[in-house]
Amino acid sequence: MTQELIDLRNSILQGRYADALAIVDELEGMSKQAILGNIQSYVRILLIHLIKNQIEQRLTNSWSASIRNAIREIKKINIKDNKKSYYINQDEWENLIEEEVIEDAIADASLEVMNGIYNQFQLGEIIDRKQLITTALKFLNLTYSYSPKELPAIVAETLTQLPGGEDWKIGKR
Repeated sequence: MTQELIDLRNSILQGRYADALAIVDELEGMSKQAILGNIQSYVRILLIHLIKNQIEQRLTNSWSASIRNAIREIKKINIKDNKKSYYINQDEWENLIEEEVIEDAIADASLEVMNGIYNQFQLGEIIDRKQLITTALKFLNLTYSYSPKELPAIVAETLTQLPGGEDWKIGKR
């Protein structure tokens, strides 16, 4: 990116505004790709913990914290600077999950689910993908409806609806 900024400065100083605008477009594209990659990383973390929850039928404090933090970060990163539009719109999550995230999440979760007894192929056969996506969408949709201040409490309440969530809420293990 440093070279692009040098080229941008030189283009402006030399009056080559078309070149400068092309560099700006390139920088914007690079920035958007970085943001989308960051969002995908948090969605993968969300899915990993939802997979563990689905298979193990329990919820730990660590998993709940990871889910909550992933949702909070997604909310923060997904909204554009204008505070009115998003990098990923509400109706685009399912496709993003199915096309770009779920397979990596399954592979990563296979290392952790039931202490790694399933490989990624076995785990991929065991999980209920439709339910996993539905649950992930429930959490992701919260980011459009609640403020950053309200979101942690709403996520915590939604966590109680997961398998083992009632026990987690009252502190049973």
